[in-house]
Amino acid sequence: MTDRSDLPLRPCVGIVMFNEDGKVFVGKRIGMENAWQMPQGGIDPGETPREAGLRELEEEIGTRAVELIAETADWIDYEFPADLPGKIRENWRGQTQKWLACRFTGIAQDIDLQTEHPEFDAWKWVDAATVVELIVPFKRATYEAVMAELGPVIEDATARRLP
Repeated sequence: MTDRSDLPLRPCVGIVMFNEDGKVFVGKRIGMENAWQMPQGGIDPGETPREAGLRELEEEIGTRAVELIAETADWIDYEFPADLPGKIRENWRGQTQKWLACRFTGIAQDIDLQTEHPEFDAWKWVDAATVVELIVPFKRATYEAVMAELGPVIEDATARRLP
């Protein structure tokens, strides 16, 4: 096994998009059975996490119909597993992510997975408490940390909108 400790972490943003009922958006990776995740992607040079988050939402699920509610206080890191396929492992040993909690302000038709470079072939709203169990194992600790910090924010934001 090659030592990868000298490779940097890729700066990324992740988006916990939730609806008026406090349910969280997850998309299923194209061609991967039971590989659900929240939208996320790299931060381009000169972009803020917020700018990257809005761009990633549009690129991955075809919408910017969101209101930013909160972001994680710190960056959350994880390392790629040794058996992860793809080119991303050539340049990065893992990712460092800032996560945003965003309320979805659109309607279902505003979500369009048929983007220029599709990443998901299905999507659904799930209870915040079940998000972590849907995620691929190597990302679960990250998602646990994200939901521990942003889950209460989502609950509060959802409760404040109830009549």
